[in-house]
Amino acid sequence: MPYATAPDQARIHYDVRGSGEPLLLLAGQANAHNWWDGVRPALDAEFRTIAADHLGTGASDAPHAAEYSTRRFAADAVAVLDDLGVERAHVYGTSMGGKIAQWIAADHPERVGALVLGCTSPGGPNAVNASSAIARALGSPDREAARRTLIGLMFTPEWTRHDPGPYRVLGDASMEPHARRAHLAASRAHDAWDALPSITAPTLVLHGTDDAFAPAANAHLIADRIPDARLHLLEGARHAYFEERAEEATKAVMDHLRSHRLHMAAQSAPLGRGT
Repeated sequence: MPYATAPDQARIHYDVRGSGEPLLLLAGQANAHNWWDGVRPALDAEFRTIAADHLGTGASDAPHAAEYSTRRFAADAVAVLDDLGVERAHVYGTSMGGKIAQWIAADHPERVGALVLGCTSPGGPNAVNASSAIARALGSPDREAARRTLIGLMFTPEWTRHDPGPYRVLGDASMEPHARRAHLAASRAHDAWDALPSITAPTLVLHGTDDAFAPAANAHLIADRIPDARLHLLEGARHAYFEERAEEATKAVMDHLRSHRLHMAAQSAPLGRGT
């Protein structure tokens, strides 16, 4: 089982599949790399996908005293690329993974080929947050009711009628409570507003128009803030647009990545001990 070593020496587990140019996949809050399993085979057909377990999730360490922040998670992701010997990779992040991807692109521009930001937010006072009613419902002591609320935020009723689950985007059930709380705090504290104009990677912003978890207004804010970013809205889709609308969304992602090839001599070299 491959691990990278974070700057604070925490072990970050990652999974590598497929072949081709490297594509770093960043999952949502409190989720491990299996967040991507529903759409990953299509990406693996053309790219070497690299998906990590964020600190506190999956097989990664979950230290109590560590810093948990989206910027720290970005440094962990760069450590994964270092462990694999990958100089540059395309980066696709959704939900909190999109927040992490913003920091990778801003702090480490030389490591990013093309960038895709899905169902995410710039954070801070300029962001458009979910309603207080949603926050209360998700925090309900009735965990089954909270779960139903989360499913409804992720998928449309039409989808859940023909696909009753289990759903891979509802959180890592193995997480320790302190790590789950830390992930929530990290996502809430995210604020990359001032950094977004410095992003130079060619950027595609994807969002479902009916996303109440991370309202679609955030997609417009991000696309306006990052120079030359392109916006693709999926009409009627909710937060897990990448699963429910996989055909449309994956095509948009693949078209974007294909149009911004890495063109690196190093890309044909072995990735390293994690493959």
